[in-house]
Amino acid sequence: MHQEKRRTPRYAFIADAEVTETASGAKLKARVSEFGLTGCYLDMTHPLDVGTAMSVKIFSESDFFEAPAKVVYAHPNLGMGVEFHDVKPFFQNVLKKWVLAAMVAKSE
Repeated sequence: MHQEKRRTPRYAFIADAEVTETASGAKLKARVSEFGLTGCYLDMTHPLDVGTAMSVKIFSESDFFEAPAKVVYAHPNLGMGVEFHDVKPFFQNVLKKWVLAAMVAKSE
């Protein structure tokens, strides 16, 4: 839906996530349904408001990713699209590994 504004493609990716709202420190559980090098979509029934600052942790079977992010768009009762920023080099490598695996899976 928001593909025209994305800087990088998104890929199907299912993983558990934890969102921590920066202002309140509230921790929320979510599920990643797609991701890319600059952001992801988090499935959750009570998405945060557009512009909300947060940190996001994503857990795969063998790795995890963590970065600050902000809500770019939200769909009530469905989820929200978030954009990562200030990603540390270690976690940038985790994202690249996940993207490469998703690209290979998509081409098979």
